Amino acid sequence: MIVTKPLNTNFDIHQLFAQYRGENNALYAHNVNPKLARVLKIIGFDKNYTKGSGAYLWDEDGNRYLDMLSGYGVFNLGRNHPVVRQALIDFMQADYSSLVQMETPLLCGLLAGKLKTRIGYDLDYVYFCSTGAEANEAAIKFARRATGKNTVLYAQSAFHGLTTGVLSINGSRIFKEGFGELINSRSVRFGDLDQLEEELAKDDCAAFFIEPIQGKGVNIPPRGYLAEASMLCRKHGVLFVADEIQCGLGRTGKFLALHHEENVAPDLVTVSKSLSGGYVPIAAVAMRKAVFDQTFSSLDRAVVHSSTFGKSNFAMTAGLATLHVLDQSDLLANAEQMGNLLGNRLLEIKDKYELIHAVRWRGLMLAIEFGRPASLGLRAAWKAVNAMNEDLFCQAITIPLLQDHNILTQVAGNHMTTIKLLPPLVINKDDVDWFIHSLDKVMADLHRFPGPAWESLSRIAKNAFTPSGMSFVAR
Repeated sequence: MIVTKPLNTNFDIHQLFAQYRGENNALYAHNVNPKLARVLKIIGFDKNYTKGSGAYLWDEDGNRYLDMLSGYGVFNLGRNHPVVRQALIDFMQADYSSLVQMETPLLCGLLAGKLKTRIGYDLDYVYFCSTGAEANEAAIKFARRATGKNTVLYAQSAFHGLTTGVLSINGSRIFKEGFGELINSRSVRFGDLDQLEEELAKDDCAAFFIEPIQGKGVNIPPRGYLAEASMLCRKHGVLFVADEIQCGLGRTGKFLALHHEENVAPDLVTVSKSLSGGYVPIAAVAMRKAVFDQTFSSLDRAVVHSSTFGKSNFAMTAGLATLHVLDQSDLLANAEQMGNLLGNRLLEIKDKYELIHAVRWRGLMLAIEFGRPASLGLRAAWKAVNAMNEDLFCQAITIPLLQDHNILTQVAGNHMTTIKLLPPLVINKDDVDWFIHSLDKVMADLHRFPGPAWESLSRIAKNAFTPSGMSFVAR
C-alpha cells in the first residue's frame, strides 16, 4: 500500500521573501554565478531590490531608485504595468488551455495579426518563440533555407544574442572567444553602403542582419542607409533582416526604429524584450510569404522548426495587453518628447565638461560617450585608467550615480567608454531633472583630479583585476 502525504497547498512566496531577506548575493554566488556576484559586489551593484513600479525600483530598506536601464529595454511600459498584470490574472482565473501543441491557439493568431498590422511592410506570417536570440536564430535558419546560401552578414558592433548561431554575428570579440568554430559570417562597417555592396556581390550571403539602431553604443545610421541597404540586398538576392529586439516597440518614439525611415523593405523583422510588458519571455519573427514557404514548404514540413513555449497563451495574453497599452496610451509620444528633453539637457551638460565627447539619441534610446580630455591633469588620469582596463572608466559615472543618487545605469558595451540610457517610456520631466542634476554632480566630481572618483577607480582596479582583465555586463 502506498502512503501519500497530504498535499500542502499553502505555498507562500511572501514567507520566502521574509525568510531569505538580504541573502540575494550569497545565494546567487553559491548556486548560480559566483563571478557575476563578485563583480556586482565590487562595483556596489549588489542591491537587494524588492519592488518595482513604473520607472522606479525600491530596495529592502525602502530606498527608491530611478531605473534608467529597464532590464536592457524589457520594461518599455514600466515595471509591473497594471493592465498587463490584470490581463494575466484574468487569463489564469479563466483556466484556459495552453501549449496543447497539436492545436492552433486563438490568441496566437490574434497577436500575430496585430503585430503584422503594426510592423507593416506587407509581411505575411509571424513565428513565435521565447527570446530575442531565439528569434534571430530562427531568422538565420529561415534565410539560409530560403536562399540556399550559408554566409550571414552583420554590422560591426552588432549584438543579436549569445546563443551559438547568433554568436557568429555578434560584433564583440569577448563574447566569442573560446567557444569554437561558428557559422559562416562576415562583418561590414555600420553605415557603409559601399562595403556592404562589395560583400553582397560575392554571391554567397543568405542574409544581412542589422539593428536599425545598434544597442552597443547607440549607433544611429546615416539617413537613407537602411532603405538603400535593403534595396541592395534585394538586388543581390540577399534577405534583409531588421533586429528590432531592443530598439522596437516604441523605444524610439515609433513602433519600430525602421519606421523613422521611408522606403525600407525588410524581408524579416525580429521583436522581443518588451513585447510582454516584461512579464513573460516572448519573441516573434515576422516574414514575407516567400521566406516562410521555403522552410514550411509542405504538409510534412509543417513543424520542421518550432519552439516549445512559442505558442503559450499566457505569453500571447501579455503580448496582446502590451499592444493594447501602446495603442491606448501616449507612450510613443512621451518617448519622443522625454527623449528630446533628456538629449538636449545632456548636450548642455556636455558643453560644461571636457570628458563628455558626444551625446546621441532617438527617442528614449540614448548614449553618453566619453573621451580623452584636453587638460593635462585629466589627460594623465584618463590614460592611467584606460591602461588598467578600457572597461573601467564608465564605472566612475555609474557607481556614484547608483550609490549617491539612486540611479541605475550601465555601460553601452564591452571596451566602450559610453553609457547607454534605456529608461521606461513612462518617465516624466521630474525624472529627467533627477538624472541631469545627478549627472552634473558626478561629472563635477570627476573633473577634479586628484579626487575621490579617481581614487575609487584605482581601488576597484586593484580589487578586481586578474591577468585576463574584467568585463562589465552590457547588452
